[in-house]
Amino acid sequence: MWEIYDKLIEPIPEDIYVEDCIMGLRWTYIKGKNSGIALTFRDGLRESSILGKIKGMRLKELSTYVKSWNFTEASLGLSAINSFYNTVEHAEKLGANFSEGRKNDIFTESIDEIRGKNVAVIGHFPDLEKIESICNLSILERRPSKGDLPDCACEYILKNQDFVFITGSTLANKTLPRLLELSKNAKVILVGPSVPVAPILFDYGVNTLASAVIVNDNLIQQAIKEGGSHQIFDLGGKMAKIKKKD
Repeated sequence: MWEIYDKLIEPIPEDIYVEDCIMGLRWTYIKGKNSGIALTFRDGLRESSILGKIKGMRLKELSTYVKSWNFTEASLGLSAINSFYNTVEHAEKLGANFSEGRKNDIFTESIDEIRGKNVAVIGHFPDLEKIESICNLSILERRPSKGDLPDCACEYILKNQDFVFITGSTLANKTLPRLLELSKNAKVILVGPSVPVAPILFDYGVNTLASAVIVNDNLIQQAIKEGGSHQIFDLGGKMAKIKKKD
């Protein structure tokens, strides 16, 4: 089950050190040679022996904490991984399409493709009502809102889906490997700034990576410090979409 994690960590060089760390209400930020973010698990914030000692750590060492069951540590580890992978230069090499703001998010871009299909979304993303009327939509959420299914329903419904959109935070909470197994009959899209822009994920059944890269460090830090959520796409972040090559 750890294979995906080990494959993500392995290429990170030993000689990159953490220069900065911010744990915001919504996002956790790590700066090494470059910068990366991942979802902060607010309900799972826990004490850790590494807190207060992160600056100066080897980036690769911090990245291994993505495997921790302390989700505070896992958020830091995933942010460290993303600081290595989620750069404009790396995304460009993978043939990424970039967009600014949230008008052209992955759900909007997928409307024609998912029309009339069975679609499951892991994580209650904003503005899903724009696709609710054009497909047979199931939203799975750990803390369900009205109309959502609890996330344990994945064991029953994912095998019958045409498309499955999965939040990148499932890497931190360790549910991604099982979700990919259950979604093997579907087209799988990993969604959100927590998603590493790492082609190794295509080897595990992922068809599209829809993530974010940081283009303005000062603006992204300000947005995170001030508790910003989707504002990161208007203040320092840019959407990046990469499809698996046939």
